[in-house]
Amino acid sequence: MQPGSSHPSSYRPLYSAQERIRRDSTVWTLVQGVLAPLQFLVFLISLALVLRFLLTGQGQEAATLSVVIKTLTLYTIMITGCIWEKVVFGRYLFAPAFFWEDVFSMLVLALHTAYLCALAGGWLADRSLMWLALAAYAAYLINALQFLLKLRAARLGALAQDKSAVHAGFAA
Repeated sequence: MQPGSSHPSSYRPLYSAQERIRRDSTVWTLVQGVLAPLQFLVFLISLALVLRFLLTGQGQEAATLSVVIKTLTLYTIMITGCIWEKVVFGRYLFAPAFFWEDVFSMLVLALHTAYLCALAGGWLADRSLMWLALAAYAAYLINALQFLLKLRAARLGALAQDKSAVHAGFAA
């Protein structure tokens, strides 16, 4: 550990100084900041409609449409997220800072895509489709939590870094 630091010397902040500048200066950060809560709102509405259908048998068309809209929202945030990652980290996916979040995102995408394929192909009954949607939604929730925890850690790391810089300035 570095003297006066609560972080091991091998600690690497989520963003380098250059990555932070790119993150803060790109419009894609704002796009992600708008799409993430929008996607979560779409998810909550769709979840309610899917659960309503599974519990009552009513509202199958609304539930199906809501899952399609949720999936399209997911595709949108994934595409714009890849662009954001390219601008900030220099690669479209699997940047070291978000590697495991991106890996799990692939599962989320696969489950949502499986839903669309099963719907379009008529491969599953309505109730089975909704159970597949719930599996996709469970994966989405885990992935969203991964990102929230990572961003919280980044915020705390940046605060600690800024605090260390201020203390170093006073010591100089």
